[in-house]
Amino acid sequence: MPNDNVSHQTPTLIVALPPHSRKRRWPRILLWSFAGLLVLILVTVAAGLFWLRFAATAALPVLDGDLHLAGLSAPVIVCRDAHGVPHIEAVTEEDLFFAQGYVTAQDRLWQMDLFRRNATGELAEVIGSSMVRHDRAQRVLQFRNTARRIYANQPPADRARLDAYARGVNLFIAQHQASLPPEFRLLGYRPQPWSGVDSVSIGLTIVQMLDTHWETKLSREAIAAHLQNPKLEADLYPVGSWRDHPPTGVLANPGQPHPRPASATKAGDEDRSQASAAPSAYEDTLALRALLGLPACSGCVPGSNNWVIAGSHTASGKPLLSNDMHLGLTEPNIWYMADLKTAGYHATGVTLPGMPYVIAGHNEHVAWGFTALYADVQDLYIEQLDGRGNYRDIDTDWKPLQLDHEIIKVRGGKDVTLDVQLTEHGPMLNPIFTKETRPISLKWTLYDPALNSLPLYQLNVASNWEEFSAALATWSWPTQNVVYSDDQGHIAYHAIGKVAVWHASSVQPLPQGPLVSRFEWYKFVDAHHFLEAYIPFDDLPNALDPPSGFLATANSRVTTDKQHYPLTLEWADPYRVERIYKLLEGRDHLTPADLLAVQTDVYSEVDQELAHRFAYAIDHTPDADARLRQAATLLRDWDGRLTTDSAAASIVTQTRRALWPLILEPKIGAELAAQYHWGESNFAEEEIVMHASPDWLPPSYKNWDELLTDAVRQGMKNGKAPSDLSRWSYGSWHVIDIEHPLAVFLPLIGRAAGTGEQPLSGDTTTVKQVGRAFGPSQRFTMDWSSIDGSTENIVLGESGNPYSPYFRDQWNDWYGGTTFALPFTPSAVAAQTRHTLRLLP
Repeated sequence: MPNDNVSHQTPTLIVALPPHSRKRRWPRILLWSFAGLLVLILVTVAAGLFWLRFAATAALPVLDGDLHLAGLSAPVIVCRDAHGVPHIEAVTEEDLFFAQGYVTAQDRLWQMDLFRRNATGELAEVIGSSMVRHDRAQRVLQFRNTARRIYANQPPADRARLDAYARGVNLFIAQHQASLPPEFRLLGYRPQPWSGVDSVSIGLTIVQMLDTHWETKLSREAIAAHLQNPKLEADLYPVGSWRDHPPTGVLANPGQPHPRPASATKAGDEDRSQASAAPSAYEDTLALRALLGLPACSGCVPGSNNWVIAGSHTASGKPLLSNDMHLGLTEPNIWYMADLKTAGYHATGVTLPGMPYVIAGHNEHVAWGFTALYADVQDLYIEQLDGRGNYRDIDTDWKPLQLDHEIIKVRGGKDVTLDVQLTEHGPMLNPIFTKETRPISLKWTLYDPALNSLPLYQLNVASNWEEFSAALATWSWPTQNVVYSDDQGHIAYHAIGKVAVWHASSVQPLPQGPLVSRFEWYKFVDAHHFLEAYIPFDDLPNALDPPSGFLATANSRVTTDKQHYPLTLEWADPYRVERIYKLLEGRDHLTPADLLAVQTDVYSEVDQELAHRFAYAIDHTPDADARLRQAATLLRDWDGRLTTDSAAASIVTQTRRALWPLILEPKIGAELAAQYHWGESNFAEEEIVMHASPDWLPPSYKNWDELLTDAVRQGMKNGKAPSDLSRWSYGSWHVIDIEHPLAVFLPLIGRAAGTGEQPLSGDTTTVKQVGRAFGPSQRFTMDWSSIDGSTENIVLGESGNPYSPYFRDQWNDWYGGTTFALPFTPSAVAAQTRHTLRLLP
């Protein structure tokens, strides 16, 4: 009988699966795991997009109705036109600039904060350690301290306008803490209060962008020391060209080359080759350019085109003026269009987010546009240090280094401390360098405590050339070319900015010898006294109502052989201004449409010239294969226009990219060859190739035809050309891609805000000067026969918010080469008004 006290356990049935069954389950497990992960990613992306849409929509500004703003003395009317451009009308100037600050913050607050952080070196605080090197550079360059000095030295009325603008920005910040632009929320921080110093610091970033050339001087010094050959150095670093067209109104003969003017040689430059041995280390200047916010693409030089035409050559009988400023292209745009009006002040055009006033545009009586002058306002010096905190000054006395103690806050990391050392020349740049060990300081007109003028308001209210030029005379930086027209029919040009006088007979050499400059910027008074000397305003290149009725600049040489004062050793390539002169000079009955066609012109004479030379080389190379022969045919038949469907444009561009290394590397090595950068590098290449200089022919080639044929072969290989070259369209690889600044850190933002890659016509030698994220940042044409018909457009749109209708509504005009009118008179503004916002006390 069974024993009830004995516990019985049911045996567990263990079934051993065959090995092949277990193997069959793993694919299903992996498949389900992958599917789950994919669903999780999709849900996360969808949630992110939903949140971004919600945050961006919540941050859209109020455009209609009434808003009560503490600080106003009277109502301000803000009318938005079809492109969202604000037309702001106020009773007083204080209210006007207060409203300008408020309205600009409605559309561009995060960009404004980014601009000031970029200027003052505070990006690491919100982005992280990747921005420490950038912030260190900006602290070394003293932008924060310089902005404080300039602000403190503004006339009371100008300082009051800066303060009014800041109050408007701060009121917007205070009112919208719960609905800030999504970038603030993504990065998890809130903007600090705005100040007049912040506005000045943003202006200084434009000075940095347009007047920074010291990094090029470093690379030139290293290359020249390696070459040890003045002729080869002169070939690489031309100073002006026979293609130049100085804007003096004097007709030029482009068929007659002219020699380099003796006056263009800076004191001491002519014997630099014997001055010092090759530096022991040299910086990666391409990395330096990127660090300083300068275009790093070959031939991309911050600059612009501008021209002005007298009524004697226009269809209306009234002057026409055009301007398109070439800068790095980002989202949102660097410019913000606005129309500002109060008693005694009415100006419209492009403004810089974070600063009051109109930068370039027109008022009721005058119009103006800028291009970069390229004047030399920076020099580098090797200092003598005693190792105990002292340096030898220009009087050869020992003085203590000044110290500026900086603390860089780093998101997610420890603070970085930095002691910036300053000499009588300026800050020591060594904390910026990674290889350079010599004690190098930077002298810059920006650091002159006597220079503090920001005459933008005075330009905005000028009513004639006398008042306008009087304001220009006080302009300190950046150095610029200004073209001018007015409602009385006058046209003019003037170079502006403070440029030091170079006199070999009146300056003293440095004790330790030069880096680039052998001499100080001072006039010698006696053994212990020097005076700062700048070129007098009236002695800078200028013209008023020239007989030709036409003036144009495009960053190339503006001085003539008779110019008393040299301005620089580096100009930009001459091709854009040469093309502008060929298209416009001597023509009559010109219209604004004619000028837009010039602004968007994509013909390159130098590219076509070199294309023919490459074809000739292939024709005279016995072992050229069928593919090279096809390339020669395409190059020979090309019209020189770099359109997106052109195969020849692909061949010539990729060949030119391949050619420089073939020429430079045998002379200076691959590392130094990559550092070569010069404003006239395209002209240098043209001269070397077209003159077939035996000095530049590498020893591995028998002749130039063989070298150029190999360059075509290498270019096709590097560019991954298809087997049928006729299918190699330029736009298939030459693209524009404008990205949000946070795209590299937050791809979701990049996809929502950026343009993506789009086929791009033109290159850096066409009037439409372009690169991947570089080009005309705006296009403006002033027509004095129809002030409301004058046109202005920026690249993307007024708003920085992807969900605003004004975020990218101007892109099709910019990309397609069309434009639209910017209304100015009350009736035209009323006809275009789509939104009306009343700002009430």
